[in-house]
Amino acid sequence: MYAYITGKLAHRAPAVAVIENNGIGYELRISLQTYSQLQEGAACKLYTYLHINSNDFSQTLFGFFSEDEKSLFLMLISVSGVGAGTALNILSSLSAQEIREAIAREDLRTLQNIKGIGSKTAQRLILELKDKIRKEEGVAAVEKASFAAIINPQLQSEALAALMIMGVAKPAAEKSIAAVLKKFGSDISLEELIRQALKTGG
Repeated sequence: MYAYITGKLAHRAPAVAVIENNGIGYELRISLQTYSQLQEGAACKLYTYLHINSNDFSQTLFGFFSEDEKSLFLMLISVSGVGAGTALNILSSLSAQEIREAIAREDLRTLQNIKGIGSKTAQRLILELKDKIRKEEGVAAVEKASFAAIINPQLQSEALAALMIMGVAKPAAEKSIAAVLKKFGSDISLEELIRQALKTGG
């Protein structure tokens, strides 16, 4: 119904933002991700989702700093048993990329560490969303162990070349790189990736 709202940020709190537009203050529920991007008193634009409670027909307007966050929110509430409040809690606990990686890697532990997410809910998130997220990331047929490597192919390629120059056989180098990326994630530096891969290979 509402795609987005623009105006002056009249008030912000970790879970709520109020945007003034043409003399009307619109209260929106927000995640910590969005909260951290807002500056009180400044002009802003939030992408919106209007949630209507099927029990009492109460209405809640949710706001998101980016279309990507809104898209992930809609994906999360499509899962059986995940309501709008739970989805917002997930978005407040992890970054959008961390959520996608946890689901795509079938990382139950990371998901269960989110307050309010039990084992069954975490399993449903993975079961219902992993293929969709992997497809979005272009890794539909990739093994879980190499998921982080696919997210940053240049890092993997440069590390592989360096290890081969050091005399490590290509199959062993690829296996070590995949193991390190699975453990440390794709934010690891090239130098540290090579160092850890040499340890793993050793």
